[in-house]
Amino acid sequence: MGEQLEVEEWSAVAETFAGRVHVEWDTTAPVTPLGQLPFFIEYLKQGGLFDGWVADCPLLFTSPNAPRKRDVLGTLLLSVLAGHRRYAHVTALRCDAVNPPLLGMSKVVSEDALRRGLAKIDKTAGVQWVQAHLDYCVRPLLDEPWVLDVDATIKPLYGHQEGAVVGYNPRKPGRPSHCYHTYMLSDLRLVLRVEVYPGDQHNPKHAAAGLWSLLAQLGRQHWPSLLRGDPEWGNEGVMVRAEREGLPYLFRLRATANVKRALERAMAERDWSDAGQGWQGKETNLRLMGWSRQRRVVLLRRKFNRPLALLDRTDPGQPLLGFAEVLDGKREVWEYAALVTSLDSEILSWASSTVTVRIARTRSMN
Repeated sequence: MGEQLEVEEWSAVAETFAGRVHVEWDTTAPVTPLGQLPFFIEYLKQGGLFDGWVADCPLLFTSPNAPRKRDVLGTLLLSVLAGHRRYAHVTALRCDAVNPPLLGMSKVVSEDALRRGLAKIDKTAGVQWVQAHLDYCVRPLLDEPWVLDVDATIKPLYGHQEGAVVGYNPRKPGRPSHCYHTYMLSDLRLVLRVEVYPGDQHNPKHAAAGLWSLLAQLGRQHWPSLLRGDPEWGNEGVMVRAEREGLPYLFRLRATANVKRALERAMAERDWSDAGQGWQGKETNLRLMGWSRQRRVVLLRRKFNRPLALLDRTDPGQPLLGFAEVLDGKREVWEYAALVTSLDSEILSWASSTVTVRIARTRSMN
């Protein structure tokens, strides 16, 4: 007689738009992407978030045969939660007989009905509608000290889409793209706002106006304690405006000739201080090309003592891959970075929580 497997079952209760439901699951069964959705629906119901989102949506149907607004927006929400990236993926939701009723939906609309419904929303009114509900969710978090991360993401596009322009595209050179300029609450990785630009408008000069518009809408009492970004944001215009507004900033610098010379001088000195997490820091004052004045620059370094992979390209037909150990006393390998900041506090107080998040590693050899 074979062994009988014992199946552990767990159950919980969730208050949904379809009433109280009992959720049971098998701990030995495969995980499903929407298995925890009833509890998220309970959160939406208890907070009034979904009802308010649907009621405020500037979508109006005049035809008696049109779908319900709740069904259209509910289909959109379920599709996003399922990780869909195309309207065609919505069809997969039409087999789900459980989650749509829990949202108070009567049916899942087709991909064409969803596309036509969203196209009826006025662009200006739609942005205001979505932004207002996003701000409602995150604004209470801004009463505590927080860091604002600014970043740009390139999205390659296939097909004929509005704003699809050939620009900087590191993964698909020559492919049209969009550029997403994103403003995030750093520690929680919550997106406060995203602005979509054509692919050739990836430079922060196109997004700087959006940054200051966002801060103006948040109000001075909700401003971040630090503005943080990649080298593109460490330009004269952004830094001068931040200094004028009294907003502390921290930007990574490119390894330009002047930065490398400063690093070479500092590497020969011994008064490096502890910056946390294995990093050492040393500060200096630099006035790089395009800057109106000298600014505080912090140089960071950390000894790299793991095995290295070396690629020999002397033979164009067959590059050779070799491995090397970094041996103390013979050759030291350092990874380093340079940051420009308006902070006047000591390096250890902020570098340990910053360098591992924002620094792209670069190596130098002595």
